[in-house]
Amino acid sequence: MNQSFFTKNFISSVVLILVAFTLAGGAFFYQMDRYAKEEKEEQLKATAESIAELTGYAVKTGDEVNIAVLDVSLKNTADQDQMSILIADPTGEVLMRVEPDTRDIPKGNRVPMPVVRKLMQTGVYSETGTLGTLFRESNYIVGTLCQDTDGTDMALVFVAASTKRVVGMLQQVTKIFVVILMGALACALVISYFISSRMTRPLKTMANAAKEFAAGNFSVRVPEDNRCDEIDELATSFNNMARDLEQLEELTQGFIGNVSHEFKTPMTTISGFVDGMLDGTIPEDQQKKYLHVISDEVKRLSRMTMSMLAAAKIQSGELIISPVPFDFSEMTSEILFSFEQKINNKNVEVDADFADRLMVMGDRDHVFRAVYNLVDNAVKFIDDGGTLRVSAYPAGAFCEFSICNTGGGIPAEDIPYIFDRFYKTDRSRSRDHSGAGLGLYIVKNIINLHGGDISVRSDGGETEFSFTLPLAPVTKAGKFQK
Repeated sequence: MNQSFFTKNFISSVVLILVAFTLAGGAFFYQMDRYAKEEKEEQLKATAESIAELTGYAVKTGDEVNIAVLDVSLKNTADQDQMSILIADPTGEVLMRVEPDTRDIPKGNRVPMPVVRKLMQTGVYSETGTLGTLFRESNYIVGTLCQDTDGTDMALVFVAASTKRVVGMLQQVTKIFVVILMGALACALVISYFISSRMTRPLKTMANAAKEFAAGNFSVRVPEDNRCDEIDELATSFNNMARDLEQLEELTQGFIGNVSHEFKTPMTTISGFVDGMLDGTIPEDQQKKYLHVISDEVKRLSRMTMSMLAAAKIQSGELIISPVPFDFSEMTSEILFSFEQKINNKNVEVDADFADRLMVMGDRDHVFRAVYNLVDNAVKFIDDGGTLRVSAYPAGAFCEFSICNTGGGIPAEDIPYIFDRFYKTDRSRSRDHSGAGLGLYIVKNIINLHGGDISVRSDGGETEFSFTLPLAPVTKAGKFQK
């Protein structure tokens, strides 16, 4: 079953918190148990050594007063610290035993010989157990030797404390720790819930915005100030995408409108003239004239169709070039001659400066289309009686081409978008009654596919387009490589 990102994030946080608290609790209890045992053992050891000193002094003097003092001291220690105290002779026979008031005294009266031997050998003894049959319940037991000044063993001293007391203390600490742990866990879960909710809120907003996009509403935006760099970066990218989609939608709608209009006009012209010829409205002596008009309109439709096919191939990455050496100057001159009638109709002064035999490496058909589109635009938007400057010359390993025309120019705010698909602006292209905003887009991609760059400048009443193409490599024999 699919789960929301919020649910997964919250569950992950809960599991992480539980694991962290479990590990922390386990480490705490382990250290606490170890500390309690070591502390109790140190306490018993210190008590055993103190009692051994008192016992040695009492036994050495044999004074009844000292023995009585020893007995009282042992009883006070046993009652206050809830300890059992045993004093045995070197053979293990228990000579004196003192228990807390609440402790039952077992019938056992001898320390096991293995314990006696170990205590004799090492001078100390410790265990958690019953010391044979001397205790009914498990105890922490520490033993020490009571020796004379000459090193003679006088007695064995054992001090024991019930493990229940240590366990009881640990249980009390555990209860307190569990209460604190549950409170901290509850607070952590609440905080985790709100953090997860805050983290997923921008994603939910983006999901809702995406649904709006699917419904055709591209004006929706998401907040970019979420106090998280990654989320803010995602929100910024999302909004940029939304703006691009909104612009693309506007351009696409404009493109559809332009294409519909551009296709409708020549088709209406063609249909009207053909019908006029068929029904005799146009006399035979004028039919040739109108056939030329029909031919021009058909070519116009063909150019628009080819532009759309080229744009589609560029968009899908299917536009393939086949570079071969060819004379760029010759090709450009050919294109300019094809515009001779339009240039003369506008009384345009042409200033052409081409290097002789300027061989470039490229796909001639595609480069021809790119240059043709630039010349067509320049002639279309030049003022009557204006100047058209065209130049092409080698610069390093590249051919540099530029075409500049006088006229109204392109507004500065339109320059960044001039090479975008479907882009047309009424202000800079008010006289553009043909095309669908694909010409410059195709030009830029053709030049880029050849490894060149294209730029545009529009100021001072002039508009200039410039691009570069790689020159054809030359062999040592002076021939161009294919």
